[in-house]
Amino acid sequence: MDENALKQQIGLKVRQLRTIKGWSRQQAADKLEMSVAGYGSVERGETDMCITRLAQIAEVFEINLIALLGLDEKTIFNFIKTSKCSIGVNPISNDASDINLKHELEKSQLIQQSQTIEIENLKQQIIQLQEINNLLKQNLVVINKR
Repeated sequence: MDENALKQQIGLKVRQLRTIKGWSRQQAADKLEMSVAGYGSVERGETDMCITRLAQIAEVFEINLIALLGLDEKTIFNFIKTSKCSIGVNPISNDASDINLKHELEKSQLIQQSQTIEIENLKQQIIQLQEINNLLKQNLVVINKR
């Protein structure tokens, strides 16, 4: 693979990672302590990066350097959003719409998990409120008997 193709491949992966994370170019540039223009040249494959910069990019996107450098153009990253952000790799289409659909599906799953937790919390609050209500009724009965 020639040098320009390698830079473009890495730039494409960086763009895919940013898209999957749901970050704007500005947010990614800020996290990498770069200008937006400089970050844009990375995504376009115009920048010849040193290993230190590649390692920083891998760290910011929570992948290892080997994953950033070693995947072919038919692979995208499948982020499973957990508290520790475990990462797997699935060979699927490189099409941007596939990436966006996958990202939206993962966001929907996270929203669903959050709603399930919220429902359980609300159920617990209802039980507690019912217990308080029963105690108040008991106290009211005791007061009326006096």
